[in-house]
Amino acid sequence: MNIRIQEKDFDISTEIAALRKGDPRVGAVVSFLGTVRDMNEGSQVIELTLEHYSGMTEKALQEILDQAKSRWDIYESLVIHRIGPLLPEDQIVLVAVTSAHRGEAFAACEFIMDYLKTAAPFWKKEDTPDGARWVDARVTDDAAMVRWEKK
Repeated sequence: MNIRIQEKDFDISTEIAALRKGDPRVGAVVSFLGTVRDMNEGSQVIELTLEHYSGMTEKALQEILDQAKSRWDIYESLVIHRIGPLLPEDQIVLVAVTSAHRGEAFAACEFIMDYLKTAAPFWKKEDTPDGARWVDARVTDDAAMVRWEKK
């Protein structure tokens, strides 16, 4: 299973090299790296804390990776999502997808990331100078996810 939920940081180069290692079919690797911003909704972000339900989160992520594989001609996919307290500039999430061609990999990577932003069972709390607040998906994130709904 290419899903890891962890507190520790990761090295993007090492992770992508491992994902494509030994597979000469791979002609494209597309990745997305999400990081903690220092500002959100007009307020300074001092710290971002991410929480999840162990077991439930991994199952939900596996379902979305399986769905991506059934929709696009991809070989492998990887999601690493950090939890716990994070500071501005820290890495939060890595999504990477391999395929023979870039179009399939781009679409699958974007689909996985849109799911993570809107429906994955993670909870985000920002600490700001005005206090703590829980963060919901943005309207634009929800709109992006709608385009993937099966008709």
